[in-house]
Amino acid sequence: MNNRIPIAIAGLMLATGLVWRFLEAQPESEPDFGTPLVDVQVPQLQGEEREGKALFNENCATCHGANAAGREGVAPPLVHRIYEPGHHGDDAFVIAALRGVRAHHWPFGNMPPVDGITQEEVFKITAYVRALQRANGIF
Repeated sequence: MNNRIPIAIAGLMLATGLVWRFLEAQPESEPDFGTPLVDVQVPQLQGEEREGKALFNENCATCHGANAAGREGVAPPLVHRIYEPGHHGDDAFVIAALRGVRAHHWPFGNMPPVDGITQEEVFKITAYVRALQRANGIF
């Protein structure tokens, strides 16, 4: 019986230490919701690319972020090799914007259609995105 008391105290101290250690452990920090996913170099834009930037900011940037850099927990970056012309041609951008698209490369969920946007506007937005992609070595 006398041998059990020190063992019980040691066990209680060990358990207390483990609980304290567990409660004090800090979870790994997660990226902030909405932060850009990639760094984007913005080139000097010409004509249709400049119009596309304005349209992108009005219709797309809320989800895809400034300069198509994506947003953590929201939407993917369009300045990414997945969206290079050989994999997602310009018509893929039109279809996605006008009809929406099911998630198939990223864990962000399905993209809804963009209300009120026209095919002509999407082509201008695509010209802007392609300029960003070229400037950032995507193609």
